[in-house]
Parts: sequence; C-alpha cells; structure tokens
Amino acid sequence: MAKKNIRLDIEYDGTGFSGWQIQPEALTVQGEIKKAIKKVTGQEVVVYGAGRTDAGVHALGQVCNFFIDHGLAPERFCDAINFYLPRTILVLKSSEIPEDFDSRRSAIWRQYRYIIGRRKSALYFNHRWEYTEPLDMERMNNLAAYLIGKKNCSAFCTVSSLKENNECEIISAGWSEDEDSYYFDIKANRFLHSMVRSIVGLMIEAGRGKDYLTLKNFRDIMKSGDHTRIKKVAPARGLYLVAVGY
Repeated sequence: MAKKNIRLDIEYDGTGFSGWQIQPEALTVQGEIKKAIKKVTGQEVVVYGAGRTDAGVHALGQVCNFFIDHGLAPERFCDAINFYLPRTILVLKSSEIPEDFDSRRSAIWRQYRYIIGRRKSALYFNHRWEYTEPLDMERMNNLAAYLIGKKNCSAFCTVSSLKENNECEIISAGWSEDEDSYYFDIKANRFLHSMVRSIVGLMIEAGRGKDYLTLKNFRDIMKSGDHTRIKKVAPARGLYLVAVGY
C-alpha cells in the first residue's frame, strides 16, 4: 500500500506548551500530535507544521501533514487522533492531499492576529494582553500601513534567530477595535521569530502617544535592523495563528 499524505487542520490553546516544535523533555503541540498518531496507527511519523508558534502562542488555523501507510480513511484520522489528544489541542479536519504538498513549504501566506484586552479579566488572562490605557488607533494604523510590501524585518527578530534573508512580503496589516479589545491583524508570506510580537510592542508605544515614535522613527528602526531599539516585545499569550493559505 502506497503511503498517503494526510493533512490536519488544527486549533490549540498554547498555554502550558513550549511552543509547536518538538523539544527534548518539553511539552509541545507537535509532540502531542505525533504521540496521538502513533497510538492510532502504531507507527512513528514525522509531522510537518506550517507555523512554528512559540511557547504560549495559540492557533485557530494551524496546518500540518504526515505520510503514512495505513488503511484508515483519511477523514477518520480527525476523530481517531482527537481521542488521544489533550483537550487543549483539537484536529478540526483531516484529509488526503497530493504527495508533493508540504504544509510549510507549500504555504503562500500566513495570517496572525494579536489581541489586546481593554480591561482585566481572570477568564481571558492567558488569551490576550491586558492593556487598560487608551490607544490611538490612527497613529498605530499609520505605522501598520508602512509595513505593507517587501520589507527587511530584521529589526523585529531576535538576533539569535536572524537568517541570511530577513525580507518578508507583508500583504496586509492593520488595527481594529471594539468595546472589549484591540486587534492587530497581519498577513505575510513568512514571519521571523518574535516578529509579530515585536511589531505590536513597538506600535503600542506610538498608540500611547509617545512622541519619540513617529512614523519617521518607525522607519528608521526598521531600516537599522537593530532589535535592541524595540523596548518591549508583546507577551505570547495574545498571539494567534489564524490561517495558512495555499
């Protein structure tokens, strides 16, 4: 029997996990999915993920795939794997896809959302950044508009994670709000480590009315590629991987 390429669409609460990627002696989302697949099939597989979310980051639309030689119908992997997963990870859908599909390399864009709560909450503490001061949406959206296009995003990446090519093509970026929260939505072909959280942390300074963070200063920080000029990186708990496009 030829191996099938199985795609899983997943959501998870990143609280308590050391991120997506398998690490020694750590609880990870990828590790839990891999263990659940083995319990269903009795086979060790390699699980490929579209986005390597950090510790504490959540997902509404993570995508992963794996190859397996097993008689279970592709659509039944969903319920079978969920039976063995912790309640904070849920496979929404399973399907067979072409052999050349790779959840990471085949992706043409990824979309993230960052949520900032306007009030303190015991229930939502692990799922948003609480920030009770008023924020200037117009100033923040002016900065967001500058992001769109092909940009060197080195300044938004921790030095230890920098690559030879740190250019990202940002398709859309913007802020919105309601009575309860502020929302930052961004879509790009790729993201660097801590990139969205660094952008949010920097934009908050503008939203607070800090005079030093004008649009010119924002441009200068980006052009410098110097991550140390970003005073605060937003906490992981407010970040969500919303969707992946193919």
